[in-house]
Amino acid sequence: MPSASSSASPFASRRIYLVVAAGAAVMSMALGARQTFGLFISPLSYDYGLPVTLIAFAIALHNLVWGFAQPLAGAATDRYGPAPVVAFGAVAYAAGLAMTALAPNGVVLVLGMGVFIGIGISCTSFGVVLTAVGRSVAPEKRSMAMGLASAGGSLGQVLMVPLVQGMRSMSGITVALLVLALLVLAVAPLGLVLGRPSRAAAAADPGLNFSLKEVVLQACRHRGYRLLTIGFFACGFQLAFIATHLPGYLELCHMPMGLAATALALIGLFNMAGSWTCGWLGGRFRQHHVLGWLYLVRSAAIGLFFVLPKTPFSVAAFAAVMGLAWLGTVPLTTGLVARIFGTRHMGTLFGVCFLSHQLGSFLGVWLGGLVLDLTGSYSLLWGATFAAGVLAAVLHFPIDDRSVERPSTPDSPVHA
Repeated sequence: MPSASSSASPFASRRIYLVVAAGAAVMSMALGARQTFGLFISPLSYDYGLPVTLIAFAIALHNLVWGFAQPLAGAATDRYGPAPVVAFGAVAYAAGLAMTALAPNGVVLVLGMGVFIGIGISCTSFGVVLTAVGRSVAPEKRSMAMGLASAGGSLGQVLMVPLVQGMRSMSGITVALLVLALLVLAVAPLGLVLGRPSRAAAAADPGLNFSLKEVVLQACRHRGYRLLTIGFFACGFQLAFIATHLPGYLELCHMPMGLAATALALIGLFNMAGSWTCGWLGGRFRQHHVLGWLYLVRSAAIGLFFVLPKTPFSVAAFAAVMGLAWLGTVPLTTGLVARIFGTRHMGTLFGVCFLSHQLGSFLGVWLGGLVLDLTGSYSLLWGATFAAGVLAAVLHFPIDDRSVERPSTPDSPVHA
C-alpha cells in the first residue's frame, strides 16, 4: 500500500507546475505591457503635444510608485495570500492603461501611467508572484522554480512588443493601449491558482518563528541585506533606462524603423533563457556570486555597445546579451532574501529591497529624458549605466548569505 506521502507527491508536483504556470502568465501580461512603454513616447508626444520630458516623467513615476507600493503589496500577500492582491492590481493596471489611452492632458497621463500603473504592477509582478512560487517548493528547488516562473513571465515581453508595434501602426496608440488594458485585466483570476502558502511549507520554514517586527529589524541590521538592497538600485537604473530610451537612442543613431521593437522583443526572448539559467545557477552556486558576475556581464555589454559602431547586427547582439542578463537578478535576489530570512515575510522584505530597485528605475527613466532635452544626447546616461553595474558587482561579492537562525537582540549580533 503506498504511503500518504508518496500518494500525495504527484498532486503536489502538479500543484507546483500550476503555480509556476499561473505566476508566469500574470508576470507575462504585467511585464510584457510595461516593456512596450518606450514605443509610445514619440506617438504620445506628437498626438497630444506633450514634451518628451513629461512623458518620461510619467513612465519614471510608475517605477517610483511601484517601488513604494511593493512593500505594501508584499505585506498584503504575506497576510492574505496573492489572490486578492493580484485581482486588485490587474484592475488598477488596466485602469491606468485606459486613462493613458484617453488622456486629454498631461495630468491624466501622469495619473494613469504614473500612479495607477505603478500600483497595479506592484501587485502583479515579482514581489507578489515570486513570493507565492517560492512558498510552493522545497528550499533546494526554490531558486529554480522562481527562475522558471520568471522565464515564463518573459514570454509576454517577446509577444507584446511586436503586437503593440503592429496595432500602433495600423490602428493608433489609443487602440493599442486599450487592448493592453483588456489583456492585463484577463489575468485577474489567476491569483486564485497561486493560492496561500501551505501549512507544511510554513512548518518547514525556520523563519516563521520571527515576528514581522523582528525580521524587519534583522534586515535593517544585516550588512548583506543592506548591500543587496543598495546593489538592486543599479539593476533598476540600468533596465529602466534601456527599456524606455533605447528606441529613442536608435532613432538618434539613424537606425532602421522597427529595429527598436525588434531589439525589445529580442531582450524578452533571451530573457527567457537567461532567467531560467540564473535560477539554475542560483541552485548550484552562491546566489550573490552569480549576481556579481551578472552585473559585470551587463556592464561589459553596455560599454561595448556604446563605443562600437551602431549597426543592425550590433543592436541585435546587444539585445541578446542584455536579455540573458535582464531579469535573472530577480529570482536570485528573491532567493537570497528567502535563504537569509525565510519565506514567511519574504514578500515584505523583498518589497523593501525592491523599493531601492525602483528608485533606480525612476532615475534611469527620468534622467534619460532630462539629459536628452538638455544635451540632445544620451551619452552621459550610457556612462552612468556602465558604472552602476560595476559598482553593484563590487557590492554583491562580499555579501554573507548565511541564514539568520534567531531574532536579533542587543547581545546577539547579526551576520555581517
